[in-house]
Amino acid sequence: MCGRTSCHLPRDVLARACAYRDRQGRERLPEWKDPDKYCPSYNTSPQSNSPVLLSRLHFEKGADPSERIIAPMRWGLVPSWFKEDDPSKLQFNTTNCRSDTIMEKRSFKVPLGKGRRCVVLADGFYEWQRRQGTSQKQPYFIYFPQAKTEESGSTDVAESSEHWRKVWDNWRLLTMAGIFDCWEPPEGGDLLYSYTIITVDSCKSLNDIHPRMPAILDGEEEVSKWLDFGEVSTQEALKLIHPTENITFHAVSSVVNDSGNNTPECVTPISLLVKKEPKASRSSQKMMQWLATKSPKKEDPKTPQKTESDVPQWSNQFLQKSPLPTKRGATGLLERWLKQEEPMAKRPHNE
Repeated sequence: MCGRTSCHLPRDVLARACAYRDRQGRERLPEWKDPDKYCPSYNTSPQSNSPVLLSRLHFEKGADPSERIIAPMRWGLVPSWFKEDDPSKLQFNTTNCRSDTIMEKRSFKVPLGKGRRCVVLADGFYEWQRRQGTSQKQPYFIYFPQAKTEESGSTDVAESSEHWRKVWDNWRLLTMAGIFDCWEPPEGGDLLYSYTIITVDSCKSLNDIHPRMPAILDGEEEVSKWLDFGEVSTQEALKLIHPTENITFHAVSSVVNDSGNNTPECVTPISLLVKKEPKASRSSQKMMQWLATKSPKKEDPKTPQKTESDVPQWSNQFLQKSPLPTKRGATGLLERWLKQEEPMAKRPHNE
């Protein structure tokens, strides 16, 4: 299972991370198709757009098949034969495609037979490990081991917070095998390109976290074979679909549990995060904001009226670091209770 990824790099950086050599041996960068549909995100969930890599030949007849395109596509394959007028009416989940049943299900077998193979691009993906004896789960960020660079001087991306902030300058993207399809609304309209991620049994190192993992294409040769649907048959390409042990991971904050949270904290090793006060949920924050602005207050003629800059401000989905002034009565008690609503994540049992 793969239900959440990260791909936060800007368009130009993402293209440079996908540099390749064409059939003439020239170094190239893939060109973008519909670049405005790409939204960088640390926390990408199904139904949103994500970047995929594919052969230019899918869009231009007679094009050099070794030339590559990056195209944002909807995560969750909508089959070309789907007859409803709204993709959300699809009655089955196509976020992932199991490798062992790929040739049995029409939704995947048909586009695969047409050579519609793509490479899903990401910084990495997230998986959740259930903690023994509880209903809670610990999230992990999973990615390729990063090569030693002159700037970093180390292969350990989690060694320090400063290193972690700089390591993105030379990040090796995770390349996952996918299948895409093109759906046209029955009543006409824009074509919808969508994809699914192929999954396999997890490798030994990930099996304690989750029994399934994406089919990862490790290296330029595997990526080229998977994309070259003209020269590499479906049967040959499927030989690339297997677990890989060339993977690493670290625990991250439970802030990633909410797909609405889109910050670097989603991917940062939990060991590097500064210990903070528990954060309230978004619904709690709204209540606290309402209490701060709507609660009646008695005016004290001896106390100067507060200026606008003294009123607690709220930004994004997180509370400001400075706590609210302590209040007496039910309002103050409710605010303190709301701030304790979500406990901090505990370390997993096997760490």
